[in-house]
Amino acid sequence: MKFKAFLTDNGVNLLEKRFLPALEKMGKICHLYLTRDHAIFLHNLLNGDGIQSIAQFRKEALFDDYRISSQNDDRIAFAIDLSLLQRALRSIIAVYTEFSASHSGGAGGPPSSRLQIKLVKKLPPHSQQPMPFLTFESKGYKSAVIQDLPISKPLSRSDVLELQAALDMAQDIPRTLVQVPDMNQLQNFVDRMKHVGDLINVSISKYGDLHLQISTTLITLGAEFQKLVRIGEQADMPVGDQNLSAQSRTDRAIQRGDAMTVQVSVKHFFKSLQCHLAKPDCAFYGIAVEGACLTVIFQFFIPGTRQTDKSISLHCRLPVLDPGSS
Repeated sequence: MKFKAFLTDNGVNLLEKRFLPALEKMGKICHLYLTRDHAIFLHNLLNGDGIQSIAQFRKEALFDDYRISSQNDDRIAFAIDLSLLQRALRSIIAVYTEFSASHSGGAGGPPSSRLQIKLVKKLPPHSQQPMPFLTFESKGYKSAVIQDLPISKPLSRSDVLELQAALDMAQDIPRTLVQVPDMNQLQNFVDRMKHVGDLINVSISKYGDLHLQISTTLITLGAEFQKLVRIGEQADMPVGDQNLSAQSRTDRAIQRGDAMTVQVSVKHFFKSLQCHLAKPDCAFYGIAVEGACLTVIFQFFIPGTRQTDKSISLHCRLPVLDPGSS
């Protein structure tokens, strides 16, 4: 079982400044799943408890000279502490920056200035049992730094197969997705709502409506976003419904099969909004078939364009606390 690669400048920027801060909000521990073509950070796909998040990168988005081999079809997966990964990356970047600055007047640094990452086994102090580590190495002008990041024992063949099956299942896209144009507005609203109750009802219609509501015995708070961009199954709102209240319109749309509603944890919903730290260009919300979960898909554009960057993907699946209706 071998893995070795060099982190590119773009890869360092994506991880350190964008994705690791966002993913750490999902949970401190996640699985890093490496295949021939992708590096994937996965939260809660095996235990099924809590919000699931999947951040997938084509190897070219993060690495140069990417090499992986294993008896499990060149697939390796292990659990990793994201806060330790962030800390190790920042330490290495400091040395890398020092090296780059010292060579800025020349024709560029030699290959040793690159950031190498590899999977190794080492004997920790006061231990007789070798342990797996993800090792980062960078050589500066006057110093070299090696950061050994402890990881779990790599997953067995059966566990990797289970992880891959869960990943395949998590790729299902809801039949209707609506685009939320302003994540900050949604975050501010949910930030206020989370002090009211623990559960939030989320309704999505084929008309392009997103309806949020929190109810307690004393108060009901709601927000509605209408005429949003839609992907997938669509429908036109009946003329007679346009003057009804948001709740009445939603109820009638559900009865017609033009909308779905689910109940999720406010805590989970707020967590999913922290993915804005990864700096997506937009976000889509949808409810899975039969109300199985609430799905949030974040879209990234190629810089300077409105074209989707297919080398990066991030989405979350929020567990449903009520079966919902459709």
